[in-house]
Amino acid sequence: MFFSRNKSKLGIDIGTSSIKIAQLKKEDQKYFLETYGIVNVSSQSFSKVDHDVIVKTGEILKILLQKSGVTTKRAVASLPNNIVFISVIEMPQLSAKELQSAVEWEAKRYVPMPLEEVTLSWSVIKNGNPESKLKVLITAVPTTVIDNYLKMFKQAGLEPEALEIEALALIRSLVGMRQDGFLIIDIGARNTSLNLVDKGFLQVSRNLSLGGENITSNIATSLHVSSARAEEFKKDMGLSGQDGQIPQTIKPILDAIKNETEALLSIYESKGGVVQEIIFAGSGSKLPGILPYFSTIGPKVQIGDPLRFISYDQSIQANLSEVASSLSVALGLAIRE
Repeated sequence: MFFSRNKSKLGIDIGTSSIKIAQLKKEDQKYFLETYGIVNVSSQSFSKVDHDVIVKTGEILKILLQKSGVTTKRAVASLPNNIVFISVIEMPQLSAKELQSAVEWEAKRYVPMPLEEVTLSWSVIKNGNPESKLKVLITAVPTTVIDNYLKMFKQAGLEPEALEIEALALIRSLVGMRQDGFLIIDIGARNTSLNLVDKGFLQVSRNLSLGGENITSNIATSLHVSSARAEEFKKDMGLSGQDGQIPQTIKPILDAIKNETEALLSIYESKGGVVQEIIFAGSGSKLPGILPYFSTIGPKVQIGDPLRFISYDQSIQANLSEVASSLSVALGLAIRE
């Protein structure tokens, strides 16, 4: 039997408005970006069996792979937060065998679907005190979704090594092995996720059904302009625009994210947790004025840098800097061991 010597791995992030890919090669414990690609797509749902959607998306992905010069078939893909059930639960100290049964029983309280219809996985969050309760991260994905992803990858000629929730990929690409408490706010086109991480583990993940497209739509309606023109206003002016109409139009969307953030931090801190920093990711993080707007919450705020742990050819730096924030998940997936 011959084994591939290709050390490259492909990260695939299929979002509601685009597909992002990044191919990394690991050498001497360092990661080198070999190629990347982004293509805009219309919203596709993988929560139900739809042969046409699977085939169409698979073909779009296949073309993107070809145009980007991808050379590996080894792939890790993300599962969007809005179709994954994520909870952190507390369990008593149990043996591995007892814990397996206990988690499956407890999951029935948190997963809003019959367990027979989902693929359930869980991991113990390390606890420094062996006498205290265990914290267990459970994730449940509709089995139909996983089947559809696997069919799509086959259509594109890929060999999937793993499917992973977006939050874990974001942690890997933006902060690595940090052990202090921080919150990653990932603002996508139609969804925003709040991912609270402490001691190197995901503690809480929440999903909001709003994002950059809601902001664009509000601007278009308020100023009576096309979506394309509204997108230009958003990117150029954001919250720092001279025209008061634009900030006031944007404000309700950001207020919803800000209020959810404050509530999440308040609950976590009331239990003794400490959050040192808020890190923004996703295409929505490029909105001018977003950092000052969230700085009143308390913790330090910054835009995440998904390129901090990887090397790349300087010839692609200019274009890469433009889209780096959108590649955070794809890069984190490709780094996955």
